[in-house]
Parts: sequence; structure tokens; C-alpha cells
Amino acid sequence: MTKNPLLQHFDTPPFSSIKEEHYKEAIKKAIETAKNEISTIATNPEPPTFENTTVILDNAGEQLDRVTSIFFNLNSAETNDKIQEIAKEISPWLSEFKNDMILNADLFEKVKAVYDSRESLSLSVEQTMLLEKQYKGFSRNGANLNDDKKSELRKLDAELAKLSLQFGENVLADGNAFELLITNEDDLAGLPDSAKEAAKLLAQQKEKQGWLFTLDYPSYIPFMTYADNRVLRKELALAMGKKGFQGNDNNNEQIVLDIVNLRFQRAKLLGYKSHAHFVLEERMAETPEKVLSFLNDILIKAKPAAEKEFNNLQAYAKKLDGIDQLQKWDSAYYSEKLKKELFSLDQELLKPYFQLENVIAGVFEVSSKLFDLKFEEINSIDKYHEDVKTYAVTNSKGVFIAHLYADFHPREGKRNGAWMTSYKSQQIKEAVNDRPQVSIVCNFTKPTATKPSLLTFNEVTTLFHEFGHALHGMLANTTYKSLSGTSVSWDFVELPSQVLENWCYEEEALALFAKHYETGETIPMEYVKKIKESASFHEGMQTLRQLSFGLLDMNWHGQDPSKIANVKTFESDVFSDTQLYPNVSENCMSTAFSHIFQGGYSAGYYSYKWAEVLDADAFEYFKEEGIFNKEIATKFKEHILSKGGTEKPMELYKRFRGKEPNSDALLKRAGLLV
Repeated sequence: MTKNPLLQHFDTPPFSSIKEEHYKEAIKKAIETAKNEISTIATNPEPPTFENTTVILDNAGEQLDRVTSIFFNLNSAETNDKIQEIAKEISPWLSEFKNDMILNADLFEKVKAVYDSRESLSLSVEQTMLLEKQYKGFSRNGANLNDDKKSELRKLDAELAKLSLQFGENVLADGNAFELLITNEDDLAGLPDSAKEAAKLLAQQKEKQGWLFTLDYPSYIPFMTYADNRVLRKELALAMGKKGFQGNDNNNEQIVLDIVNLRFQRAKLLGYKSHAHFVLEERMAETPEKVLSFLNDILIKAKPAAEKEFNNLQAYAKKLDGIDQLQKWDSAYYSEKLKKELFSLDQELLKPYFQLENVIAGVFEVSSKLFDLKFEEINSIDKYHEDVKTYAVTNSKGVFIAHLYADFHPREGKRNGAWMTSYKSQQIKEAVNDRPQVSIVCNFTKPTATKPSLLTFNEVTTLFHEFGHALHGMLANTTYKSLSGTSVSWDFVELPSQVLENWCYEEEALALFAKHYETGETIPMEYVKKIKESASFHEGMQTLRQLSFGLLDMNWHGQDPSKIANVKTFESDVFSDTQLYPNVSENCMSTAFSHIFQGGYSAGYYSYKWAEVLDADAFEYFKEEGIFNKEIATKFKEHILSKGGTEKPMELYKRFRGKEPNSDALLKRAGLLV
């Protein structure tokens, strides 16, 4: 084997040199290196200090972090059967390594000694936070357990790591397996030309005749929104809802039950009432009771509006097409028609003003005006796919801030949705401010032979959302990498992303980038007015949908799940308070709920709505002073974006805002405040 590029010194990832066979060797050796680094701390004969224990431990495993970030990011954005097999093999290694560290009695003894003497150490706020986070990382994950219980914890963690991977692979496999090939052009009635052209191109790429639709969002969403053929909309919707819920090898029902039971056992082993109690101890929300109170309080306010919206939509569908009972596969279709009728606003009317390249330039310009950033596309660093764009980010003085990777289009081997991640976190080490490498990954419609990539307005807000996360990573300015960027409480991490979405609705911001791809004409202000007017359209139903996901998550994780026998039955019971559409027996949400069963949102899905309260309150501050007000933007950068997890999130928010957030701003924006 040639020299393994992952084991050489590198700054930006050497994607073009990496072969699949490099990963296992690199991860195995990086684990050994990390173990040696930890052993050095644990066996150090000198008395433990903040410098020789806390700081050194924060730096331990840096090579492993770099290698695994590359591997798992590609497992999401550019995977294949081989990479998925490697993921299954290495996940138990990583779980075992983590447990080896957490359950190392000598290491914990040193960490605890520093922690116990913290009052006498004259530590800064950031140093105190690092020490507390480290100590809790041990104590909350089994360091105080006896040997038998430590052994039990290892088994639980290894099994959870394996099941989580399998869950994600099953969802991806079911998604990739479905195709809707249409050969009769009449079945395309209602679809915009752009959707038909994209479907034709996809069919040609797969060497098929006709128009091909898949469960990838750029294919799925336009079909569900515009296709007149209700039977085909139903077929597509059922396929989307069946992921992980079919009588095949990808079924996730038992995996869901196994995951929630193992998480519960783990929490009990560590002395917590439930997995949610364990998770929320370190979140802004603190307890499941507070989360449920928060969700139910909004539910009380949103449900009457949601029911009224649903009844109006059902009456509209009956008037238009004689439909007596609105189904889930009718939702987007009739909502779009009603929205167009009420506001004379059509997504297809807006799309020509949102060429992807212009929207990218727009989010760059907004970031420049707010935070003095400059973005230059470069070709001097490696990419993992030709679709990926790479940028050097600097400030107005030319100082290097970050590298940014952007991957915008769907393809086989790339999971659905949109996310931000990083290949290297910011930190200050040996007096050098080591800058981060941040990535955003989306799934927007590809350019066709006749049209560039044109975004729906929802896709525009998605891009701004992920870019908000990216700003949190890029503008990080902390000493320690484990407190840097998005390393914050999970119910605080969505604030930067959700607050940036607000600029998409503002005339002053849209004028910067919303220009017709053919004529160059700026989006007419009447359209901007309609976008703002329609922003709260069906907000009651959207709020109910989000609340239903948060409540489902909290019910899976906030109690003893051992008596739950049937995933679908349990889910249906939880959804009863938020249900508007008839239940679909063939579909199940939980078996494809990747956020909580594969991602990091278990007992944390409520945080999207929690962060909406923060973002509405924060943006109201901008609106009061001007959306590009430099003083407010600088406060947001200094107290939120740059600080990472160096202080308690509520303290950071109050320092920015001058007060605690008020939910009235969210309810007012959503049109739910009476």
C-alpha cells in the first residue's frame, strides 16, 4: 500500500488521494495515537493541573477527529456500499475507544482532582466551562460506575452505535430503491416545465424512456406540489412514508424499539429517570417537564389556528375538485393553489429570481454587510466531488477566516436534506489562531440543458439556514476546540441558522440578489410584499407539524419504553393531539426519523421550535435598529457567533439582547398572537 494520505500531515482534507482502503488503517492508527496521548496524561507523575490535564486532554485525539470527520462526512455526502461496510466495522472501534477514555479510572481521577480544586485556580470563564464540560463528560457517562456497570455501559454503547448506522442505511436504501417512471405525458399535467425537464434528464441518465421521479426532495417536492394526478401523488407520498416501514430487509421497526430501550437502559445505569432526563440536564430546557410544558403551551395557541386553516383548505379542495376528505398527499398541492389564489403568489413565478449562483452571492453579500466577510472561490484545495465549490473566507482587512466547502446538488450516495458540518474546528493553540474548515451540504435542483439551477423560496431559506450554521463555525474565536463554533447546547445551536432565514423576507436584502436569471431584473417589490404577506400562511398547520415531531421525540425518550410493543400504534397515539389528516396505515414517521435515531437530536427535536423563540426575538432587535445595523450585527457576532460554548447560552443571549427572550415575538410573527 502506498503511504496513507490520512496519516500524513495535512491541513485541508486530501480528498483526491484518499482511497477507501485507507480509512480503516488510518482510524486504527489514529485510535492508537489518541490512546497513547491519553495514557501520557493518566500516568503523568506530576500533580494534575489545568495545563497538564485539562488542556492536554482537550487536544488529545486531534488526528482521530480529523480522520473521522472526513470519513463520516463522506458517508453522508458521497457514500457507497464499501464505505457503509467500513462504517459498520469502525463504529464499534470508536465507541470502545470513547468508553476506554471515559471509563479510565486514572484519567478521571486526575480530571476530578483539577475539578475539585477549581475554586483556587483563578480560571477564566472559558477555562471554567472547559473544565466543567470535561468533568461532566466523564461523570455523566459512567466514570463513577463500578467495573461491572462500566462493562455493561460499553456493551450498550457499542450496540447503539451499530443500530444507529443500520437505521440510516435502511432509510437511504429504501429511498434509493423507489422510482416513479412516467411514460404518458398526460400524467405530468400541472407540473412546471422545470420539473418535467429535470425528470426527463434523470430518466436519460438512468437510460430509461419517459420522466423519472424519485424521493430526492428536488424531485419529490415539485411533484407533490403541482402534479394534478392524485393517484400518482398518493403513490409517491406512500413511498416516502414507507421508508423503513416495509416488509423487507430495510425495516426499522425493531431497530427503533431496540434503540429507545437501550437508551433508556443506559440512562438508568447512569442514574437518570429516562434518556430525556439525561440529555436535557445539559440543555437550556433542563428537564422533559419544561420541554413538554413549552411544546404544549404553543400547541394550545396554535391548534385552533391550525384546525381553522385545515378546514378552510378542505373546503377549498371540495369546491375545486369535489374532494370530501383531504389526505396528506393533497396538502402541498391544494396549499399551493390556495396560496396562489389568496396572494397571487406562485413558487414557479418566484423561481426565475432565485438562480442558485445569485442566491449564493446574496448570502455572501448579507454576511459581508453584517460581519465584514469576503468570499473568494478557489480551486487550490481538494474536493471530494466535482459538484463541490470551495471558498477562502477573509475579513475586510484581508485576514483569513475560514475555508468553506459547498455541495448543492443531489446524487446517488448522498442523503436527502441539508446540513452543515466541519472538517476542522477553530482553536487557539501555541498562540496561533487555527482557523476552521466548514461545509454546507444541500440538495437543490441541478441545472438542465436550458435552465440554470433555480430555487424555490423554501430552498432559498434552506440555504440561508445552513449558512447561518456555517457562520457560527467560521466566526468562532475561542481558545479550546471542544468549545468552538457550533459546540453549544443543542437547543441553542439553531439560533444562528434560523435567525439568518429572516433576511430572505426583507426587501433590503432581496434587492441584493433576487434578480431574474434571463433579464437581470430585480424581483418586483409587489412580489416581495406578497412573500412577506404569505410568510405566515398555514403557520398554524406548520407549527402543529413541528410540535408533533417534538412530542413524538419526547414521548419516545422521556419514559420507560419497555412496554411499547408496536411502533406504529405508539406513534399514532402520540400524534392524536396534533393530527389533522387521516392516519395512513401504510406509513410511519418513526422508522425514517433520522434526526432522532441517526443524528444527534434524540430528546432534542423541540430545539427547532425553542430556537424559533430566540430567533424571532433576536430579529425583532435587528428590525428595531435596521436589518444591516452594524452595531447590532457586531453584538451578535461578538456575543453569539464567536463565543461558541464558552459560557451558558442564556448568559450569551442576554448579553446580546439585553434581556431574556420573549415568545410573543414568535407568536406575533406566526400570526398566532391574538
